[in-house]
Amino acid sequence: MRRKLIIAGVIIGGILLLAAIVLFGLYQGTKVEPKWYREAVAVDPVTAREASDEMLQKTTTLISDVKKEGQWEALFTEGQVNGWLAVDLVENHANAVPREVSDLRVAIRPEQVMLSCRFQYGNVRRVVTLTVEPSVPEPNVFALKICKARVGVVPLPLDNILEAVSQAAADADCRLEWRQARGDPVAVITIPPPRDQDDRLIRVETLRLGQGEFYLSGRTQQR
Repeated sequence: MRRKLIIAGVIIGGILLLAAIVLFGLYQGTKVEPKWYREAVAVDPVTAREASDEMLQKTTTLISDVKKEGQWEALFTEGQVNGWLAVDLVENHANAVPREVSDLRVAIRPEQVMLSCRFQYGNVRRVVTLTVEPSVPEPNVFALKICKARVGVVPLPLDNILEAVSQAAADADCRLEWRQARGDPVAVITIPPPRDQDDRLIRVETLRLGQGEFYLSGRTQQR
């Protein structure tokens, strides 16, 4: 009996030790920050402001082009987007993001976009990353494949993210259909063709991702 108790104690102790190691590993994993994110956050303020100004200028040009009948297009770089997130978003649109979220940045890769931020939960602050694959399979239809979410390198459940996407689509009066692609959820969002003041139809036709940049094009035409 005594021998059995000793063996049981050793087994239980081993299980507790293994659980402690796993929990410690998970905790350490949540503290890891992606290299690209550390570099994006470390960009000096002058460079970030210049990139933000470039983003605003390109956006203004795109809006002007969209108002004209015919083909339009624009190319934005990762640096310009991150400059806008670091400067203009913080200075002029701070209420657009929850107060627990700070230092939003993106990394653009062929076929994939990573969105990271620092998230404050009580006294704990960790980097959360969402990886998605956006595309435009047909005019004014956006497909958003949600690949993974992580805090550090530790996977997060996607339930809250899928719910947030559904709510955002409903708020914007866009039709949403959920599909699956290789086991990942895909939000297929149909945007009603917007019309300008002259009742022209605006069609978004192409979204193409490259290394550190994305290309957007479409057409404005008479009904």
